[in-house]
Amino acid sequence: MKYSNRNKAILLLADGTVFHGKSIGIEGTVFGEVCFNTGMTGYQEIFTDPSYFGQIMVASNAHIGNYGTNEEEVEADRIMISGLVCKNFSFNHSRVNSTEGLKEYFEKQNLVAISDVDTRALVSYIRDNGAMNAAISTDGTSVEDLKKQLAEVPNMDGLELSSKVSTTEPYFVGNPDAKYKISALDLGIKKNILRNLVKRDCYIKVFPYNSTYEDLRSFNPDGYFLSNGPGDPAPLVVAQETAKKILENNEPVFGICLGHQVLALANGISTYKMFNGHRGINHPVRNMITGEGEITSQNHGFAVVREELEKHPDFEITHEHVNDGTVAGMRMKNKNCFSVQYHPEASPGPHDASYLFDQFIENIQKAKN
Repeated sequence: MKYSNRNKAILLLADGTVFHGKSIGIEGTVFGEVCFNTGMTGYQEIFTDPSYFGQIMVASNAHIGNYGTNEEEVEADRIMISGLVCKNFSFNHSRVNSTEGLKEYFEKQNLVAISDVDTRALVSYIRDNGAMNAAISTDGTSVEDLKKQLAEVPNMDGLELSSKVSTTEPYFVGNPDAKYKISALDLGIKKNILRNLVKRDCYIKVFPYNSTYEDLRSFNPDGYFLSNGPGDPAPLVVAQETAKKILENNEPVFGICLGHQVLALANGISTYKMFNGHRGINHPVRNMITGEGEITSQNHGFAVVREELEKHPDFEITHEHVNDGTVAGMRMKNKNCFSVQYHPEASPGPHDASYLFDQFIENIQKAKN
């Protein structure tokens, strides 16, 4: 390994705080909401997760890139994060089935990344001061110029982003002769969600984020799925109306992450932007029905207002986040509907919650009978 000089780089937070680091070799300036992920592995899945669109990712794990990349381990067809901040970036990788190094992977999509940042101090700062917009620059742009540009970047609160990541045309996944047909609303869907449904003998038609109930119903599905995705759920008015009509007809529906929030809003239950979101693969959740604990994969910056959910006569909380008591899951007492705030497809992450896909199939079977 030869030594090479690397350009200085900076991370500027919206409150004016500056963290210094080095460029990995891709020049540019990017903007987004800064957030951190506590996962010790699965960085490629994280970088390609549509739920992270518009965000600058801080990796709390000290080593990023050490096992390279594999073209099969993606959650979307492109990188979704705005930029990466890490401590140690590995230019060399060691893994039997890696396709290429992480730098080469970033170069193909011009993803700006900086390393040699004190990420422990940065994560601590974000935890104390909350999520905020930020800029990372590797091209020598002055701090004063960055401040001016950063001031023009819209806040995540109130920002609709599903339109940036959703499919523009419907497409099919799975075996046309499968036992079950699912209409999936793509708010930023992950590939491993579709894999989990296919594994359970489902044939899925994936629809754009702004599809109506009539669009989804035209597939004559056995059940409906509302996917994860980025941004604020409140502006997704069409998705909320679609969810309302599914519920009016009492058809089986399962929501994950953003889809979970859309179902709440469709029933008059508010959502809010969290001071800091949940992002990682070690989040503890308590199943309120069984009393059992689950270790879960999570990536969200908005949540359902618990007090409003508890007062709603048609809902009950099925899961709660152990650390802060936020709503992690809910179901309707009078409809064939349930949802969770976390990611049972676990890519990356533990598989404690994969039973939720089985529960969805069981709900469909009951409806068919």
